Amino acid sequence: MAVRVSTSDFDISAEMARLTNADTGIGGVALFVGKVRDHKDGDALTELVLEHYPGMTEAELERIEAEAQRRFDLSASLVVHRVGSLKPGDNIVLVIACASHRQNAFAAAEFLMDYLKTRAPFWKKEVLASGESHWVDARESDDEAAAAWQTAKR
Repeated sequence: MAVRVSTSDFDISAEMARLTNADTGIGGVALFVGKVRDHKDGDALTELVLEHYPGMTEAELERIEAEAQRRFDLSASLVVHRVGSLKPGDNIVLVIACASHRQNAFAAAEFLMDYLKTRAPFWKKEVLASGESHWVDARESDDEAAAAWQTAKR
């Protein structure tokens, strides 16, 4: 189990190999990569700025990753989240969930992403080509997806 918050990009293949190569009991791997889009509601997006509180953020990510491990019996998992100034096309987040069976890997990756989108202590500011910028709130659909895990029996 591992979490990392960094200004540096990540190598998806290298991260996957590091996480899975030593464990032949892994039967399913679910991987999600979030990227910066070049638009927001029809406007050109030029930059996404992500901020966090060092130390607090990593501790909270470790807590939720441990929860995913408990709920979904993961063999291994990884959450990498970037901070700083990102441009369209840049990687933002990598979530890898490994389990004996694909269903648990898929569910764990979805659980982790729903948490990251709604509750993780990151703040995002979108900068548009017009020069306008604004802080991003969680969408209602993201909140609903995260809330569903509160009542899930897994």
